[in-house]
Amino acid sequence: MIDNDGQNPLLPPQLRKGRGALSNRSGRFEAETKEAYDDGWGSLDELPERVPTHLGIDSAKTVLSYNQSPDVPFDRSINPYRGCEHGCVYCFARPSHAYLGLSPGLDFETRLFYKPDAPELLREELRARRYRPAPVALGINTDAYQPVERRLGLTRRILEVLRETGHPVSIVTKSALIERDLDILQEMAAQSLAQVAISVTTLKAELARRLEPRAAAPKRRLQTIEQLAAADIPVSVLVAPLIPMLNDEELENILSASRKAGAVDAGYVLLRLPLELHDLFAEWLRTHAPLKAERVLHRIFEARGGKAYDSAFGTRMTGTGEYADLLGQRFRLAYKRLAFSGSPDFNLDRFRPPQAGGQTDLFW
Repeated sequence: MIDNDGQNPLLPPQLRKGRGALSNRSGRFEAETKEAYDDGWGSLDELPERVPTHLGIDSAKTVLSYNQSPDVPFDRSINPYRGCEHGCVYCFARPSHAYLGLSPGLDFETRLFYKPDAPELLREELRARRYRPAPVALGINTDAYQPVERRLGLTRRILEVLRETGHPVSIVTKSALIERDLDILQEMAAQSLAQVAISVTTLKAELARRLEPRAAAPKRRLQTIEQLAAADIPVSVLVAPLIPMLNDEELENILSASRKAGAVDAGYVLLRLPLELHDLFAEWLRTHAPLKAERVLHRIFEARGGKAYDSAFGTRMTGTGEYADLLGQRFRLAYKRLAFSGSPDFNLDRFRPPQAGGQTDLFW
């Protein structure tokens, strides 16, 4: 590969143990574009095999984010962390790192930020007189159960606030660390205040290691579904993303294995490639699945109206066209055959806003 001035050979995509992205190109808001190239002084030999994770503080003033999307079953969410060490190369949230002046590539999975005062901020927002409860989604942009959560306990502290105030919560994760919080979730679920969705992308361990290198193994995620179901916590499986010719053939098998493990509901999402994610995923494909790469990309474009991504409400999660329609039909038939019962309704009547002293208001 040669850079724009035709003189310096660009470094090829580099495999780094435990990381999903193969490069670290500048984000779209940067004034300068940076790309690595071989300077002839042994740069290729000096590339580190491992890239360490750095943790910084996110000094956000609020913790609740709101949306008006008809494609998701919630209008508010909490993201205790920015960036995600799981390293899923397909993650739709990668482009959000550009807002921090960082790369959606390696920076996204190696330069993480956390909100240390998130539980306190949540208390303030729940205390507002104008606030009215509705299910809050925890860890939607990036997984709330980052490896560092074992040490920080930030997500657990947020759950403690939600339990204390009787506020409903839904969680999407691919981490077995959620089992640590079974005590809180079980208590909340008994009051119709908690539901969990486990994301299962593939049942093939080798493919999972390449697609999502630091996430829990597929077998371990099925065990987590079992643990949640055994604790009477409503648990769903999210088959996401479905990638043409890589894991789409597994749709029915994933649904069947998850149903057997105790999942009561299911959903799926067709791969989305917004902004910088298109180049990052194409780079990954050409490295890990070179013989399929162009066909996979062609099928994705075909299902997105000739583009890498179409953000139109109603179809951005599932795509359009013959291939997308076939996926939808397969999902609906499997869902019916496996007799998923669906998730129960949340209880909104138990909410009591916290008072300034940290106690809930019994007379709200």
